[in-house]
Amino acid sequence: MAVPEMTAERQASSFKAFLLRSNGTEGRNLYDHLTDLLLKVMEERPENAVDTFEKMSLELKEDSLKITESTLRDLPDPSAAAAELEQQRLLFSPPADTTVNEELEETALSNVNKTAFYLEEAGVGLSRQEMQKIFLALRQLVEQEKPQQCRLWGKILGTESNYIVAETPHEEEVEQELSTEEQTEEEMENVDEEKDPLPRSVYTRPPVAPKEAAGTGANKFVYYVCNKPGQAWVRLPSVSPAQIAVARQINRFFTGRLDSVVLSYPPFPGNEANYLRAQIARISAGTQISPFDFYQLIEKESDEENEALLNNYEINADFEGISASEMVKDMANWVHHAYHILPQGRCTWVNLAANLDTEEEDEEANEPEPEVGPPILTAVSHDAEMFDCPPWSSWLSSTLTPHYALAVLRSVLWPGAYACAHAKEFVNIYIGRGLKCVGEEYSPPLPPPPQEEYPIGSEVTEELDPQVEEEQALSLEGQQEASEGTVESEEDDEDEDDD
Repeated sequence: MAVPEMTAERQASSFKAFLLRSNGTEGRNLYDHLTDLLLKVMEERPENAVDTFEKMSLELKEDSLKITESTLRDLPDPSAAAAELEQQRLLFSPPADTTVNEELEETALSNVNKTAFYLEEAGVGLSRQEMQKIFLALRQLVEQEKPQQCRLWGKILGTESNYIVAETPHEEEVEQELSTEEQTEEEMENVDEEKDPLPRSVYTRPPVAPKEAAGTGANKFVYYVCNKPGQAWVRLPSVSPAQIAVARQINRFFTGRLDSVVLSYPPFPGNEANYLRAQIARISAGTQISPFDFYQLIEKESDEENEALLNNYEINADFEGISASEMVKDMANWVHHAYHILPQGRCTWVNLAANLDTEEEDEEANEPEPEVGPPILTAVSHDAEMFDCPPWSSWLSSTLTPHYALAVLRSVLWPGAYACAHAKEFVNIYIGRGLKCVGEEYSPPLPPPPQEEYPIGSEVTEELDPQVEEEQALSLEGQQEASEGTVESEEDDEDEDDD
């Protein structure tokens, strides 16, 4: 059978389809290229179009192959590196007034280089380079805040960044910040004044232990933290008994961000800055130790009973020192110079039932028993053992030259807490995660038992839904009563008609 010849229209369609077929890696076709080329010739109208036709075709191809986006990687943002570089520059820059700075270093800033030397001899501490940077950072803190004293408390390791902690005594001129509870109460009072009064609940909250005054107890010192030497120091808020009580029940790593939320059970009243401050108070209360007789008690008269004077010890000028070998052998040569934190979360017990309005006659019988802790300057040998393990381990920094060696103590209860002593000097430092050794895997506390349900009585008990048979019987009784009522009404009407 003969194949019919293609018509001109069909040939044109077939040729156009051939031109529209994409060729090459870019997916362009000859039809679009010729169209763009003719449009360019019409727009530019060159004098010698025949000679420049090939050149114009190449230009179109080059334009189509141009890459609009760069294949090179973007340079990192120099702002973060520049900011860190500026911090390091200010850290190593000399102070403006050298004379004043030397006076401040002599009176306020402790010798961090000597501390680093002792810790290096003991086999603990940080590198020399980092200790030198920390010393310069503490110098900046002294120049800014101008405290009476300043020492390196330690370093707490975090998951994202670390905390460098500096300790300074409380200054009376510094205003006390309001606690979270006080701010909440004031805000609620302001809201109540603006809005209409609502019915008040008869439920009374259990009393909360008040925060210890600034400069006393767990708030005796002020702590500043920063993530790296050269960054701005941030003052930690004072700690409350509620925060210490919850911190004892949870076990959480630090992130390195003070504003991060502490997700835990029981719920922690605050953010990571409050949690960090609570852990610092707990660690200081259990690991701040000094050689026996280095401090001596100050006898002061107290007007009120059971009032603890939280600043009743001072440096003993007659202290002659204890040999390192004796301090390693006998733990009675070490004493705690930080106050013990009671189960209430305070260093001094307060009677919370004294402010309650009770009408009971036997108030004295229900009086709570005061909590009592070990007195100040209690020997370390009285510390309780944990899981059949002594609370402290001790050794000499060098057994080859024991006369010049340091006595080193390490806390087993708080891993990372160390104390070193030599002659008339001693050093306390903490370098760790800020967690207490529990001796076993941590298990969160159980939730409280559920509250008792409301007593069920007849006044709150709903009737049961009737069954089908009962509904039918009730409907029959209703119909019978209705029919009887109708008959009685008709009889009454007939009697009235007869009358």
